[in-house]
Amino acid sequence: LPAGLSQWFPALEVLDVSGTGLTEMGAELLSLPCLHTLLAKNNRLGGPGSLPKGLGQAPLARSLRVLNLSGNRFSEVPPALLQLRELRSLSLGGNRLHSIPPDIQELQSLEFLYLGGNFITAIPPELAKLPSLRYLVLCDNKIQSIPPQLAQLHSLRSLSLHNNLLTYLPREILNLVHLEELSLRGNPLVVRFVRDLTYNPPSLQELAGRTVKTRNIPYAPSDLPDSLVRYLSLASNCPNPKCGGVYFDSCVRQIKFVDFCGKYRLPLMHYLCSPECSSPYSSASQSSTSQSESDSEDEASVAAHRMQKVLLG
Repeated sequence: LPAGLSQWFPALEVLDVSGTGLTEMGAELLSLPCLHTLLAKNNRLGGPGSLPKGLGQAPLARSLRVLNLSGNRFSEVPPALLQLRELRSLSLGGNRLHSIPPDIQELQSLEFLYLGGNFITAIPPELAKLPSLRYLVLCDNKIQSIPPQLAQLHSLRSLSLHNNLLTYLPREILNLVHLEELSLRGNPLVVRFVRDLTYNPPSLQELAGRTVKTRNIPYAPSDLPDSLVRYLSLASNCPNPKCGGVYFDSCVRQIKFVDFCGKYRLPLMHYLCSPECSSPYSSASQSSTSQSESDSEDEASVAAHRMQKVLLG
């Protein structure tokens, strides 16, 4: 950055030095008391001395609200950034980050955090201690699980998790009462969801067994071979209270996403006797099976106005 910047532009509020090949930002930044937005995307920042010393104690630390360092070469979140206590928006996408420091919780004013396109493998529980966070972008990383503590982000409106390694979501995700958008495409969880929609038709034996059980056809052990009596005893009740059917070996295994245009209740595995049972309201009331009771409790915890947006593709 040019020397004398603060003398030439003492009232500078927005500075954009993106795509200029910068390898470091000098001490001139520290004495810009009015600067609230600093954009330094797509440079070569990330080495020692990339950020000026004393950043956390400078006037800039009190004035800066938006900082965008995406598309640089940072391998870790610079500790100096964690001293910018008034920061509202921080973007570090497309860097070389492998972790999120627990001290991220120090940014108590943060509302927008963009860490997409890195190599992050885990989310620290401390991230949940950001009371004002509304938008969290963690897409295109290597994250394998979501800590249940993330449900403490009560202000969260949007959570982007697409293109990671997630195979499940914690049940606590329902506590994000203001969540409006949840992006999950490109995760094993979603791939499994799509794959599990395939349905193997029941065998003739299962069809006969279903008929016997659903129509309450009486039989005695003396009427059937022992193997068929045992088989009939293995019937499982379909958890859909509107169905009343049973299944043996053939069932539909689903991650419980509802409505193709994006609404969801809870991304958990559940089992149905046939594809016709996959109603959005299939488990809204109590049934006799433990699976149904579990589903009903989950459904009861999510009122209709809480249905949110899930992006699968």
